Amino acid sequence: MSNRTILRDADPEAFKVMMGFERYLSQSSLTKTHAELIKIRVSQINGCSYCIDKHITDAIAAGESHRRIHLLSVWRDTPFFSEQERAILALAEEMTHLSSHGISDEVYDHAVKLLGQKYFTEVMMGVIAMNAWNRVGITTGRKPS
Repeated sequence: MSNRTILRDADPEAFKVMMGFERYLSQSSLTKTHAELIKIRVSQINGCSYCIDKHITDAIAAGESHRRIHLLSVWRDTPFFSEQERAILALAEEMTHLSSHGISDEVYDHAVKLLGQKYFTEVMMGVIAMNAWNRVGITTGRKPS
């Protein structure tokens, strides 16, 4: 791989835009657990090794169990995620795997019902931010160190 420049060094103003997402999310009511589950799952789908490594480390430091992290990619097949977490993960997956049908009414309506419109919006912004960070990380060739 060529020697690629990370965003912060390439364009500090572009990096500030991305950090605006982080400021918004840090001031939101999104729980640390929900935020890290979103970040890890979206990064798994997108294949961003840097972000997967970073956010698994952050989640463990925040008290997340190794078992849940190991089973996150197959969350539907385990009893270890709450109904609220399942709604968040389903939304994160559909938003990350956008297709011609967009987000299904079933996933959208269920998430809004469980989370409420404000928290749903915060989750949605967390998914959008992580997808953006993954694209930055993959494009600039970030790898775990």
